[in-house]
Amino acid sequence: MLGKLIHIGFDALLLSAFLAGVKRTTGLTPALAVVANKDARQWLRMYLETGEYIFDFAVVFLGRSSYFERKR
Repeated sequence: MLGKLIHIGFDALLLSAFLAGVKRTTGLTPALAVVANKDARQWLRMYLETGEYIFDFAVVFLGRSSYFERKR
């Protein structure tokens, strides 16, 4: 049971980081204004901000690695 919860949590964080990457590259972001419940909207906002933090951390971490190089 605990392993399944950890797996679902990790998958949720990966999805949030993916959405942050989509936001950074295309500007597309989920329309939180359509969520009627104010508390749910706040939770979704925090969820998406966590994904942006994870995305930023991954970019910095991989940017310092000698196994990755930046190409433009």
